[in-house]
Amino acid sequence: MNGAQGRRASLATIAARAGVSISTVSRVVNGHLNRANAETVARIQALIEEYGYRPDSLGRALRRGESRLVAMLVPNLDNPAMAAIASSTEAALRAIGHVTLLCDTHDDPEIQDDYLAAMRAHSVRGYVLVSCVASHGLAAFLKRDEPAVLVGRRQPRGLPAAPFVGIDDVGAGREAADFLLDAGIERPALLHSALSSSAIADRVIGFSARLVERGVPKRAIRIGRSDRRAHLESGYEAIRGLVAAGGWPAGMMCVSDQMAYGAWRHAHETGVAVPEDCLIIGVDENPLNAWIAPWLTSVHVPYEDYGAAIVAQLEARWSGERSEDILLAHRLVRRS
Repeated sequence: MNGAQGRRASLATIAARAGVSISTVSRVVNGHLNRANAETVARIQALIEEYGYRPDSLGRALRRGESRLVAMLVPNLDNPAMAAIASSTEAALRAIGHVTLLCDTHDDPEIQDDYLAAMRAHSVRGYVLVSCVASHGLAAFLKRDEPAVLVGRRQPRGLPAAPFVGIDDVGAGREAADFLLDAGIERPALLHSALSSSAIADRVIGFSARLVERGVPKRAIRIGRSDRRAHLESGYEAIRGLVAAGGWPAGMMCVSDQMAYGAWRHAHETGVAVPEDCLIIGVDENPLNAWIAPWLTSVHVPYEDYGAAIVAQLEARWSGERSEDILLAHRLVRRS
């Protein structure tokens, strides 16, 4: 390793080595090559390469009063779906020269409000709110019409709308119902968590409505519910209640893959074979399903595409435009 490598270079360092002014180096770094003779440009470029210098675009933007920081509030980053959205979004923001400040709200309204206030104090340029929960701080935030994108979960009822990125959750629920009915399950059951999320509520609405449309009496739809925040525990608790009330169903939809994992755990403990005795469909299509859950058919949510859609919504807000909601295409991944 030579002396240049292993220490951070500055414009002043390169200017001193090249025997030119800092402004001359800055012009070359920014691509203005016609402002110095060819020999000087070549000398500066060689030093830039030697030092591995990269322009500090973030620092430059902050000095000009231009923030390149975007706050991303996500609940429960131990949930693979949330982690996938965060990863996709960070990569898309980095590609346009922005830095992501990632905050885990743990699905707690007080923590969410603390982060909203803290990020505003840091003068972030935009906000990505993934599955936000109703809170006083969120209400004030949306009324101020901050440059924000809602992801996965829409604004609580009664609050101003913000640009949205997600899927057609009603359609996902309907497709799950069709899958179970077409597989010969005459009375599919439903496991869901609290309906505080618009995504969960819409999946439940779509699933139930489709069963009724296809001749299943509404009163015959068996429902297991748990309000635990963690979907693994919620699925386990919900299926235990459902089974205790009327035995195992021949098939059911779980509103997330994690709830399906919880249901499978109870089946394993009680000697019920999945999918032979109970056909289960989830929503998310966790990439691990192909490795650890070959029994699970799931509605694939294209989290890998969320980042680009979120950036498109933010850029529209920054330019003063009002964009339409972006609903990405889901698809059914059949197993079993």
